[in-house]
Amino acid sequence: MVSKPHTYLKRLPSEHYRGQAYVHWSLTMEDRKTGWLIPIFAYKFREILTHTVFRYGLCCPIYCLMPDHMHLLWVGLDQECDQRIAMRYFRKQINPVLEKLGARLQLQPYDHVLREEERDRNAFEEVAEYIARNPERAGLVPVDGFADYVYSGCLVPGYPELRPFENDYWDRFWRTYSYLSKHGLQAGR
Repeated sequence: MVSKPHTYLKRLPSEHYRGQAYVHWSLTMEDRKTGWLIPIFAYKFREILTHTVFRYGLCCPIYCLMPDHMHLLWVGLDQECDQRIAMRYFRKQINPVLEKLGARLQLQPYDHVLREEERDRNAFEEVAEYIARNPERAGLVPVDGFADYVYSGCLVPGYPELRPFENDYWDRFWRTYSYLSKHGLQAGR
């Protein structure tokens, strides 16, 4: 059997991923492999995501781990952020964990850089809700039960108390994001 050469997804120019970019990343398992999504993986995922967001100046207002893929919505916190480099680092760290569970990420993630109109607060929150409702559309939770899905969450550096499905989450997220964007990750010391 002759293997086909890999064709790469087209990317926007690199400046679209830098600075305070908003990017929805979708990472699919090779061969849509399942069985890896277990509680211990979720803990390891959060650990690696924590290191990624601190190292590269990001926040993740919503993530959703599905049985054969994962969604991450990343927002850059400063002008030094480069999400393509951050994603390379994240994938390099997460693949060995997945391999121990018999899975591996596809060679290249899919991304959607949010356009200006999608970065408006209401539109952005709709994108986040779309991501959060993935388990509902897949039948993993009942209609409007997406907030109870255990493999969804957020990661905003330095703010472990933020929970994406609490009533005041978005007000708190935007205040925190604004503060971190202005003062950086070291300001809370």
